[in-house]
Amino acid sequence: MYLCLAIPLAAVSLWGCSRNNRPSNTGESKLKVVTTLFPYYDFTRQVAGDKVELTMVVPAGMDSHSFEPTPADVQVIRDADVLICNGGALEHWLSQVLSAVDSDSMTVLTGMDQVNAVQEELVEGMEEEKHQEDDDGHGDHIEYDEHIWTSPVNAMILVESIRDTLSEKDPENRSYYEERAKSYLEKLKKLDDEFRKVAENKKRDMIVVGDKFPFRYLADEYGLSYRAAFSGCSTDTEPSARTIAYLIDKMRLEQIPVVYYLELSSHRVSEIIAEETGAEPLLLHSCHNVSRREFDSGVTYLDLMEQNVINLKRGLDE
Repeated sequence: MYLCLAIPLAAVSLWGCSRNNRPSNTGESKLKVVTTLFPYYDFTRQVAGDKVELTMVVPAGMDSHSFEPTPADVQVIRDADVLICNGGALEHWLSQVLSAVDSDSMTVLTGMDQVNAVQEELVEGMEEEKHQEDDDGHGDHIEYDEHIWTSPVNAMILVESIRDTLSEKDPENRSYYEERAKSYLEKLKKLDDEFRKVAENKKRDMIVVGDKFPFRYLADEYGLSYRAAFSGCSTDTEPSARTIAYLIDKMRLEQIPVVYYLELSSHRVSEIIAEETGAEPLLLHSCHNVSRREFDSGVTYLDLMEQNVINLKRGLDE
């Protein structure tokens, strides 16, 4: 199922920059921290502040499911003191990269190892992915939902892990990391409380997403049921007419007032459902990645999730 990673590794040393902004040489010996995905990038900058040189590998605006690293990206990872990644099939390319570089002195923090990951789930009406066999010929394997950060509770665990990793690697700034992490964790706890309040006061517990469903951990945490066109890690983008009809019927039957769409998607399926049912299409942001404009403006995980609280409330309360 995965694309073969075609990287001219011998040429890696010839590259010195990549598609994202790379830290400039300030003359200071800062810890070089590389993150693969936006949630980890944001969690790290909240904890580390200006004490590290921070880089995000997957470019803003790109769907990370289709990302393949360039030689320049490999070079950035090669130079890292700390690599903070998600792990799982989402980053199938990473193991090959790490095997190609000298990572003995690099500390690797894998998010999925820090939390209780759950298996992918196909719920009623959901389109089954058109699987192809993996490159190694093994098509039958357990797939875990990799969008662990969509639960603020998991986000707190990840932030604590990042705090501890940075403190161990850079003990001189331990108190700095701990103080910033403490402040940020309080904000995440407040976010968790806001979601719980929405869940406690809901008139219904079902949400409908006319796209993939990367919110399994959010739904499980707050007791929500859901229907969607695809599972969270599906690479398919065009649901069948049968799936769309099912979602339309479900919206009408349950009198659901909002249909959600994802960031960096076409919104087409959600728009069809909205037209047929009179529902309001609203964004539910998975925080998987952000647009270049959002990235440049400094948007944060908290910004995106606070808007999710508002939009989720509209779907559950009205």
